[in-house]
Amino acid sequence: MSSRQRAAVPDEDAAHRVTCRLDELLAERGLTLTELAERVGISVVNLSILKNDRARSVRFSTLTAICDALGCQPGDLLAVAPPPARPSRAGRAS
Repeated sequence: MSSRQRAAVPDEDAAHRVTCRLDELLAERGLTLTELAERVGISVVNLSILKNDRARSVRFSTLTAICDALGCQPGDLLAVAPPPARPSRAGRAS
């Protein structure tokens, strides 16, 4: 693999900034995770992984089923958090 190809491959250990708003959407609709799991046909454990921002990937079929059950769009369910602030360089000696 060339250095250019390696640069294009994301670091597996790097933290992503995609967050899941499943808790908020469930609360707005008066649903529990168990009720959603039953409606969607996905285990509570897998929904919990998604809800707690620990999912490494989400199938489009899963995303579609969740959105259909909640009456929402993918952008309502997932968001990208702003990048962390970089430490200020002020006060550093040259």
